[in-house]
Amino acid sequence: MSRRVSLPGADELFRTTTTLSAVPAAATETIASEVQASPNTPITPATTKSVRQTPRRRVNTFDRSPSGRERHDEKITVYLSPEELYDLDQARLALRGDLGLAVDRGRIVRESIAIIIADLETKGDQSILARRLRGR
Repeated sequence: MSRRVSLPGADELFRTTTTLSAVPAAATETIASEVQASPNTPITPATTKSVRQTPRRRVNTFDRSPSGRERHDEKITVYLSPEELYDLDQARLALRGDLGLAVDRGRIVRESIAIIIADLETKGDQSILARRLRGR
């Protein structure tokens, strides 16, 4: 076994990445054109009772599908209890053994997130996520 460290190449280190934004591109262009049209007018936030200043991004059916097996540039860290990790691995093994689906834990998590978000968007306050977070 070689003791040499394998490092990524220059192409990988200096690749271009796209930045995800909660503000749709059309809204950004509209704001930019308004700023250019009236440079001396101060920009004031809308006076609303809610905290959110930007409109919610509506996810269409095409966006709801999970990404599947591809390279992902964004990362989060989730801490699981040993029981939760065991359950996740058992689900992965059940999918592989019973259904013949060879998927990794990340794919299961991404699919689960897509299902939960779709349920939240359709049922809102009555979604399983809202009920479980409330403790019902």
